[in-house]
Amino acid sequence: MTSTATTTVTSTATTTAPPAARPSVGSALDRVEGLEKVTGRARYAFEYSPDDLAYAVPVQATIARGEIRAVDVDTAVKYPGVIAAIWYGNAPRLAPAENAELSVLQSRRVAYRGQYVAVVVAETLESAREAARLLRVDYEPEEHDVELRADHPEMYRPERVNPFYPADTEQGEPDAALAAAQVVVDETYSTPAEHNNPMEPHATVAVWDGDGLTLYDSTQGASSVRDIVAPLFGLPPGNVRVVSPHVGGGFGSKGMPLSPVVLAALAAKHSGRPVKLAVTRQQMFAVTGYRTPTIQRVRLGADVGGRLSAIVHDAFEQSSRIREFAEQTTTPTRMMYAAPNRRTTHRLVRLDVPTPAWMRAPGETPGMFALESAMDELAAACGIDPIELRIRNEPDVDPESGLPFSSRNLVACLREGARRFGWAGRDPEPGTRRRDGLLVGTGVAASTYPAYRRPSRASARREPDGTFTVRIAAADIGTGARTVLTQIAADALRVSPERVTVEIGDSALPAAPLAGGSMGTASWGTAVVRACEALTEELERAGGEAPADGLEGSADTAEEVRARPGFAQHAFGAQFAEVGVDPDTGETRVLRLLGVFAAGRIVNPKTARSQFIGGMTMGMSMALLEESVMDREFGDYLNHDFAQYHVAACADVRDVEAVWIEEDDPYLNPMGAKGIGEIGIVGTAAAVANAVHHATGVRVRDLPIRLDKLVR
Repeated sequence: MTSTATTTVTSTATTTAPPAARPSVGSALDRVEGLEKVTGRARYAFEYSPDDLAYAVPVQATIARGEIRAVDVDTAVKYPGVIAAIWYGNAPRLAPAENAELSVLQSRRVAYRGQYVAVVVAETLESAREAARLLRVDYEPEEHDVELRADHPEMYRPERVNPFYPADTEQGEPDAALAAAQVVVDETYSTPAEHNNPMEPHATVAVWDGDGLTLYDSTQGASSVRDIVAPLFGLPPGNVRVVSPHVGGGFGSKGMPLSPVVLAALAAKHSGRPVKLAVTRQQMFAVTGYRTPTIQRVRLGADVGGRLSAIVHDAFEQSSRIREFAEQTTTPTRMMYAAPNRRTTHRLVRLDVPTPAWMRAPGETPGMFALESAMDELAAACGIDPIELRIRNEPDVDPESGLPFSSRNLVACLREGARRFGWAGRDPEPGTRRRDGLLVGTGVAASTYPAYRRPSRASARREPDGTFTVRIAAADIGTGARTVLTQIAADALRVSPERVTVEIGDSALPAAPLAGGSMGTASWGTAVVRACEALTEELERAGGEAPADGLEGSADTAEEVRARPGFAQHAFGAQFAEVGVDPDTGETRVLRLLGVFAAGRIVNPKTARSQFIGGMTMGMSMALLEESVMDREFGDYLNHDFAQYHVAACADVRDVEAVWIEEDDPYLNPMGAKGIGEIGIVGTAAAVANAVHHATGVRVRDLPIRLDKLVR
C-alpha cells in the first residue's frame, strides 16, 4: 500500500500565527518560549541554586580495568571548604540496578577508564575541584581490551537489539542467491565511535527533604528519571520530583538517567546539603554515552538490470563489561528494498569501555551509511542511475513483516529531490568534473525512520478567565515541543493558540515518555488531543460554562496505543549532496545539501525545517569530521574535547535546504504526524560519501572521510 504525494511544502511558509478561525497545526507559529530564551529568563538545570548549596566534583578512574586497593582522602578533606569526600567505602548503599552503570560508588571494581570512583563535595566549585585533584586512589590494574574487531573471539549474538528487535532475521536462501547473482557487491564499511555533544552539558542539582528528593536535571524524560532513580534510593516514585523545563539539546545522551544524576543525589544524601554537579565537556566522553563503532559487511546480489535477489547485512559492535547495549544497525535493511532472499545479523563484544547509548537515530544512522553506500556501488556496477536503482527495488509491502505500509513516499522524495537538485543529465563517470579548481561530484541516498508512539497521559483545564492550561511531563530539548503541543491543543479546543498555555518538563505532571525515538509529538500530541476532547465533553455537559474554579479533562492513551492497526509505519526521505574536493590536499567541502522528506503531516513548518536541517548537519559532520579515537594502551578516548573532536560549525554548512512531501496518513495518530527529529541525519553521511566518490573516483568505506583517505 503506497500513498500518493499531494503537495510539496518548502521552508518559506508564513511566520504569522493563525487567527482563531484557522487551524493552528500546519502554521509556522513562533516558539512560544522564544522570549524567555532570548532574554535569559529560561532556567536550565545548572541555574537552579537552592539555599545552602554545595558543589560536587567527581574523581574518575585512571585505569581501564582492575580494582581499587585504597582511597586516601585525608589531604582532600582538609582542604578549606570541603564538606565530604565519598567513595565506595563510605557511600550510601543503593539498591541493585538493572543498569549497572547506575551503581555508582558501590564497588571496588573498575570497568573502564573514566568511571566514577569518588566524589568531593565543597562549599565552592573551585574548592571541590582542587580537593578532587588532591584525593588519591591506589589501583590494582588488570590487562584490558578496548579494540573492536570482527574476528574478536568473544563476539556473540545478543538476544535483542535496541529497542526490542530480534538480533538476526533471515528469509529465503540468501547464500545461494548471492552465488547465483549476475552482479554482486560484497564490501565492508566501518563507522567510528562518536560522542554526543549537546550545547548544554549534563547537569543536576539534587535536593533532599526528609524522604523526598528533588532533581533539577537536564533530561529528555522527567518521568523516566523519576521512575529509575526512586528505587535506587528505596523510595516510591511519588517521593521523587524531577524538574526540567528547558534542555539545551540531548540527541539521545539525556534519554535515560546516567551515572552523573545518581552521583549528584548520592552526594546530596551523604552530605546533607543540596548539591550541584555539572559534567565537563571532557568528562562527557566517558560517562554520558556514545555511538558504538561498527564494522559492517554488506552483500547485494542483483541481475544486470539492478533488481535485487539477495541482501545480506552483518554488523559487529561493542558494549561494556557492565551493561549490554546492542545498537540496531541492520534493522533498516530489513524493510528498505525488495529482495526475496535476505539476512541481517548483529554480533556484539563486551570490552573494557564505557557503555554505548543512544545517539541521534541509533542503528539507522550507521546502518544506512553502509547500505546506501553499497547501493551506490551496485548502481555503478550495473551502469544504472542511483535513483533509478532504488526505484526499481521499491517494495509493495514491508519485506520483513509482509504488512502494507501506512504510507511510503520514498519514490516521491527521490523524484522531487532529483527535480530540485538538478539531477537530470548527471554524468555518472567519476572524477571528471572541475569547478574553481575543485573536483565536483553529486550523490544521493535514501533515509528512513520508524514511526513510533508510546502511551502518554495529559490533562487539559479550562481556567476561570477563559484560557486553557495543558499539562504533560513532556520535554522540550530545543525542538519546539511546547510550540507544537500548543498548536495541537488549540486545534483540539477550537481556540487560538494565544489562549493555550502548555506546562511541561516536570515529573509532577501527567506521565509522558521521553523525547527520543522521534516519538515525542506523536505520543504527547495524542494524549493532548484526547485530554482536550475530554475537556470539551465536560464543557458541553456544563452548558459551555466552566465553574468558578475551572474545569478539567484528562486522558491516558495506553489502550489506544496498544490497539495499533496492521501497518508498517515509517518516515522516508532522500538526501542529495554536492561536494568539492581539492585534488592536491584532499580537503572536502559540502557545497549543497538537499533533503526531501515524507513524514506525515508537518505540525509546524518553521520548527520542522530546523529539525531536518539540524539532522542533516549532524550527518555531514559524521561524514567528514566526527571520530572518537581510542588509545589502546590506556583505554581512553584521546580527543575528548572540542579542540580535537570536531563537529560541523556554521561555516561548514554552506547551502542546506529541507523540503517535504505532504502525506495524508490516517493510521498514525490524531495529528497524522510522523517523527522528524532523526530522519534528517540518517541518509546524509552516505549521500556525502557517494558524492565524494563521484567527485574523485575514490570510494571511502570507513568514516570519517579524512584528507589522507583521498590523497594517493
